[in-house]
Amino acid sequence: MPLLDVTIPEGALTPEAEGTLMKNLTNILIRNEGADPDNEVVQSIAWVFVHRPAEVYVAGEAADLPRYKVVAQVPEGQFNDERRAGMTAEVTEAILDAEPDDRPRDPMRVWVFSMEIPDGNWGAAGRTVRLADIAGIAMGDMEKGKAYADRVLAERRGEPIPA
Repeated sequence: MPLLDVTIPEGALTPEAEGTLMKNLTNILIRNEGADPDNEVVQSIAWVFVHRPAEVYVAGEAADLPRYKVVAQVPEGQFNDERRAGMTAEVTEAILDAEPDDRPRDPMRVWVFSMEIPDGNWGAAGRTVRLADIAGIAMGDMEKGKAYADRVLAERRGEPIPA
């Protein structure tokens, strides 16, 4: 259940470029979470919320060019240093690629925050949803999902890995 909060200032992108960007960002998030972007079930639980500030300020002054903020949230255990780095690099490039060609290509205008939600703190469908539940849904097998989650969370926490 990856989730993106994407802040795009009003008028920064054309509607067509933004539509393509949302699909690209969704696939980037899914891939960097360690899942398959071609999995329809995974796609169905990957949400993007777009936030539109009318104004963005830098050093107390109205920004001269658009600034973008992307907050990627995934269940605990899904990001590592390599995936976070990939997420940041790919999101930055995708956003800059979506901008008009006449705009300066400045990666400092894109900030990306890759965050994990501790297991047991994600809720959906009126209940707590754990990594085992999410992985089981994505894999189409609840037992495989539980085994995956038990292994990933044990590794992350430095606990003995279940047999």
